[in-house]
Amino acid sequence: MRRWVALAVVAAFAAALFLAPSGALAQAGESAAAETRAVAGDGGLIDAARAGDAARVRALLEAGADAGAAELDGSTALLWASHRDDRESVRLLIDAGADASAANDLGATPLWAASENRSTAVVRMLLEAGADPNRELLSGETPIMVAARAGSTEVVRQLAAAGADLDRQGSRGQTALMWAAAQGHPDVVEALLETGADLGVRSDVWTQVMAVPPHSRPEYNREIPHGGNTALLFAVRAGDLASARVLVEAGADVDDADAWGVGAVVLAAHGGHRELLEFLLENGADPNAAAAGFAALHDAVMRNDRRMVAALLAHGADPNQRLLTWTPTRRASRDHHYPPPLVGASPFWLAARFARIDLMRLLADHGADPHFVHEVDYIVDGRMQWQTERTTALMAAFGMGGRRARPWVPYGGAPTAELRTLEAVMLAVDLGIDVNAVDAAGRTVLDEAEALQYESVVEYLVEVGAEPGVN
Repeated sequence: MRRWVALAVVAAFAAALFLAPSGALAQAGESAAAETRAVAGDGGLIDAARAGDAARVRALLEAGADAGAAELDGSTALLWASHRDDRESVRLLIDAGADASAANDLGATPLWAASENRSTAVVRMLLEAGADPNRELLSGETPIMVAARAGSTEVVRQLAAAGADLDRQGSRGQTALMWAAAQGHPDVVEALLETGADLGVRSDVWTQVMAVPPHSRPEYNREIPHGGNTALLFAVRAGDLASARVLVEAGADVDDADAWGVGAVVLAAHGGHRELLEFLLENGADPNAAAAGFAALHDAVMRNDRRMVAALLAHGADPNQRLLTWTPTRRASRDHHYPPPLVGASPFWLAARFARIDLMRLLADHGADPHFVHEVDYIVDGRMQWQTERTTALMAAFGMGGRRARPWVPYGGAPTAELRTLEAVMLAVDLGIDVNAVDAAGRTVLDEAEALQYESVVEYLVEVGAEPGVN
């Protein structure tokens, strides 16, 4: 349809050449040319670039379309051509005078789009046309940040050579180096460091209230600091050993910690990144770092990861280091957290709490105190008064131990759970843990075994002299 309208306008212009007075020819020509551009449409040029139709882009430019025309949101044909990695259209538009640094309402420029595409050819053309390598999105993201995130070493080097600010920070303080580390691009990490990126820059710090009062459960009420991460911490969080290795070799601190105090070794253990944990320990990381209130050994036990526990113990982790704080509940998360009833627990007690027999044995072999008694204060249900619960590791294996410290196993005598509990009880007895200790309600482990209907456990406890409680 547009083609027919354009032809009609051209025909009208031709008629004007013959019928109009000579003095009106110039005016008629300008008017017809303007109408031709309107019909050919600068919007049509943008549509052609968006579709990746270089032939149509050429035809429209030759027909007089404005190479710099923009849509309502500021997007130009050059932005779309760069987004499509349409090199021919990019060249045509640049040669026709398109602004290589024009940005849309979000701050997106052709160079940003080309960097996201990892397109070295388009990036080169745009830079040669004067594109600003430091033009930001509204979020503060620059082309070199998106190139680092996309994993393009070549584009990163191009932008750096063109004067891109390597340490420019985005809306939350993130740099190109952080993006490369977080996305697992060790080659880009290396390229950025070689071109002068600062590995000590930290992301912004802010606090977040996990929930607001009033709540009866304190784990739903916690304000914690976020951020303060370096490139190394981003690499560790992502489990990227290769990037972490490059950063450490360049001088990154293996004991680096975020704003909350979570160190690199704790972060590796919490994420289950065994090889990274071992790498950090081999390079001198403190196995007992616990500025946030929990250590790597606590996380390794919670993950039931024998290899990580063994590595930490081999590098000097304290098998009796106590958990100093609780962490916020994250609803619908598969990740573990530390509820208030666990505060004060030792790694061995935690292993017993979840009947992790191999870890109990391993920790005991490395000096863990099996006789440790965990004490926790809690408010008695229905009464505004505090009560102290004292729980042995043997009690913990049954889930005994105060308000909300419920058993990890289902009631009803599930065979697997019963077997694991029996193994934990047998090990505890071998280590000399008192089988007749009582909780605040006067109950013993024998009472709990009977309540759980674990017949094999009841039989074994009776054989070793266990007795019921006073209640």
